[in-house]
Amino acid sequence: VIFILLLFLCVLLHEFGHVLAARRYGVQTPDITLLPIGGVARLERIPEEPSQELIVALAGPAVNLVIAAALYLVLGGVLPRESMEVQNSGVSLLARLASVNIFLAVFNLIPAFPMDGGRVLRAVLAYRLGYSRGTQIAATVGQVVAFGLGLLGLMGNPLLIFIAVFVYLGAASEAHAVQMRQVSRGMLVSDAMITQFETLAPSSRVEDAVQCLIKTTQHEFPVVDGAGGLRGVLTRDDMIRALRERGLETPVVEVMRSDIPVLHHRLPLEDAMRLMQKDRLPAIGVTNSQLRLVGLVTPENIAEMMMILAANPKRSARVPWQRISPVERT
Repeated sequence: VIFILLLFLCVLLHEFGHVLAARRYGVQTPDITLLPIGGVARLERIPEEPSQELIVALAGPAVNLVIAAALYLVLGGVLPRESMEVQNSGVSLLARLASVNIFLAVFNLIPAFPMDGGRVLRAVLAYRLGYSRGTQIAATVGQVVAFGLGLLGLMGNPLLIFIAVFVYLGAASEAHAVQMRQVSRGMLVSDAMITQFETLAPSSRVEDAVQCLIKTTQHEFPVVDGAGGLRGVLTRDDMIRALRERGLETPVVEVMRSDIPVLHHRLPLEDAMRLMQKDRLPAIGVTNSQLRLVGLVTPENIAEMMMILAANPKRSARVPWQRISPVERT
């Protein structure tokens, strides 16, 4: 039990290595998640300067090597061969912990997202090929590594199959996130927002929201006051939960999400995407100069825009069907 607790402490210190290195470049870390196969420090954004990302990525494994070196000195400069038998409680706890830290450093440097080695590879490639191309190549390498781990797992180690799936999905997710950031550059919030949607009044009840849900394909319903200002958003999941727990007569203002930010329609689309990713928001309100709600940006319509742009990549970054939007004239 003590060994497992110390192991998780080492993983946590590994993640704090990333956190402290990222803060050096003004990147905040909302949270750290510890998993059975490691940890994940969720950075507010990934530094796109190759040298910065290289330092942030290497900071984690460097912490493990420092811990291993310190334990090695405590052990008198000798690391027994049996120290790799981490499940053998008869072996020195400190020796096993030193070996595990060496393993964590080496394992995390495998060139595959979402591990540190994938980010190191991308940073190195980005020096010559640019951030977007470097990410594509690093993601492809990561998926190839995942297939290799999966094949090894089929030979008798089920844990490797689990790691392979984790690595494959991580590589695909990273490539998709970078593609979205690249495509959104130069675009405005108004280029991607939904302009035709049903709204609810602050006096509406869950019963009214249910009727809107049935009649439309919407999943997020903005609650708008008499002046056209956004008060909050009622999501489909919140609606169903309220229906099950509180009933049809429940006011929507009691079950809606009131933490939904609003952005001016002329702001960069990157701002909206960053907010949605950072706070995991179901939607963002879009307002005009009079602070009236004129649109919504949701993860779903961003994904649809991505599919359209991917199908016709020769289009300019500025989406043509929004050029004469009435909002643009406001």
